[in-house]
Amino acid sequence: MKRLFLTVLLVSLLVFSSVASSEQDTNLKDKLFQVALLQSLMQGEYDGVITVKDLKAYGDTGIGTFQSVNGELIALDGNVYQAIWDGSVKIASDDETVPFANVTFFDADVTREHVNAASIEELKDFLTSIAKEHGRNQFYMAKITGRMPSITVRSELAQNEPYRHLNDALKTDQREFSYENIDGTVVALYCPDYMDGLNTPGWHLHFISENKEKGGHVLTLSVKDCTVNLDVISEFVMVVPNRESFNDKDLASDMSKAIEEVEVKK
Repeated sequence: MKRLFLTVLLVSLLVFSSVASSEQDTNLKDKLFQVALLQSLMQGEYDGVITVKDLKAYGDTGIGTFQSVNGELIALDGNVYQAIWDGSVKIASDDETVPFANVTFFDADVTREHVNAASIEELKDFLTSIAKEHGRNQFYMAKITGRMPSITVRSELAQNEPYRHLNDALKTDQREFSYENIDGTVVALYCPDYMDGLNTPGWHLHFISENKEKGGHVLTLSVKDCTVNLDVISEFVMVVPNRESFNDKDLASDMSKAIEEVEVKK
């Protein structure tokens, strides 16, 4: 598949490779690598851009989705997990393709211990307060590890062509799962306000249980006595597909209401 790689916003040009050498790993520290746009995904651009194997060359921690929106992607400690429609989790195949994701090589710059939050809003406010201390216009990847007294996650059924917009697809094909007193890790991405149009400003959270059996996109949660690690990221790299379906999308249209529909629990 022919691909066009674009670089934006304080970006160093990278040569796309399926092999991450130790030298490349060093060069990619403190860079956020993004596959396509959330706005293109929202408009039904569900075909993969790169493989899971290639994605792992650009980061060991992050979030995203898979070909045909076949589940939620959680990258953690160098592994890429796929939380599918029934709430179960499996290791994603290296040849599985990815239409949208954000990953980085995680390096904890900030740590907070014994963190408690009664709701997802309270946790986001806490994370945002740290982001403001260290620069609200930077990117952040966070790992929140410990006990979740309550958490609701979602995944979705894989979509078939012709693809519907994501908010419409999730109205019928979203599946939700609620758990109590479950241990695991939330991987959270923060994008600054100026990313509106390329991604969602603010926080986006995915979860995977400690035993790697449950996970998904986080809709609600509470956390108790958790450890929070944040990576402050100052560079951004993006790759987009060069294909007719992507090039015909009206990516200047306002997708904010549709994005809000898929981000939170109704």
